[in-house]
Amino acid sequence: MALVEVKELLDSGVHFGHLTRKWDPNMAPYIYMERNGIHIINLYKTAAKLEEASEALAKIATSGRKILFVATKKQAKDIVSEKAGNVNMPYITERWPGGMLTNFVTIRKAVKKMATIDRMKKDGTFLTLSKKERLQVDRLRAKLEKNLGSISDMTRLPGALFVIDIKREHIAIKEAQKLNIPIFAMVDTNSDPRQVDYVIPANDDASKSIEKILTNVTDAIAEGLAVRKAEKETKDAEKATAEAPKEAKTEATEAKTEAKTEAPAEAKAEVAEKTTDAPKAKKAAAPKAAKAKKAKKVAKAAEAPAVEDVAKEEE
Repeated sequence: MALVEVKELLDSGVHFGHLTRKWDPNMAPYIYMERNGIHIINLYKTAAKLEEASEALAKIATSGRKILFVATKKQAKDIVSEKAGNVNMPYITERWPGGMLTNFVTIRKAVKKMATIDRMKKDGTFLTLSKKERLQVDRLRAKLEKNLGSISDMTRLPGALFVIDIKREHIAIKEAQKLNIPIFAMVDTNSDPRQVDYVIPANDDASKSIEKILTNVTDAIAEGLAVRKAEKETKDAEKATAEAPKEAKTEATEAKTEAKTEAPAEAKAEVAEKTTDAPKAKKAAAPKAAKAKKAKKVAKAAEAPAVEDVAKEEE
């Protein structure tokens, strides 16, 4: 992660705070000095806090959770929508919808309404409506897109909230506190830093200052996302390599089982052939045995008179 240089922060005007009469005493540890009735922020502390916040955001991005960016002030809108859009993170740049976090289910219903209108336009049911109804539906779609279009991909509560000007976005801060969602924020000298988990003391009014801080933050998030992608790829590769020997084993076992099943089948066939041949052999052998018996009897019968004749002659 790239380290933040104090000179870069100085060039971007991050050090300019609010008027001394508008300051919040809790910001005293982050104030360097006072000049011409304006508080000057200690940029060394800003750099340290920015690095700490960037590391934490990178970890959240690596875990796969979303980070919701909130900035409704004019000078921050375009910067936030551009920077958050680059890292594919949700953002709110219009009015904060009350209950955005605490009543998230209702907000999701409004987002789904946009999807249903889009479906109507695709399947042709939109054309069956009257001209007045079509106009009303188009206006509703445009309003929803303006307020909630950027959070259409956010299917669950965000893992963290990044706020610019916590005084202006006090409702968002209260909702996040209620749900124990970690809050990261650019805090100026007129705000109370105790409301925020990760304080980045900086000028939240100048567009240059906002752009500098957001560039650093989104770069850290991009690194976290890259790490997550690399981990996923390595896991997939490991899974593929682990599955390869298993497949080989299964093929070998299948071949063995096939061989085993074939061997007994062949043996059975041989036994069956033998058993079928045995009675045939017996049948074939039976008449031969009978003929042999008959021949013996005939021979004996022939021998008998011959013996008698010999006896007579001897007498």
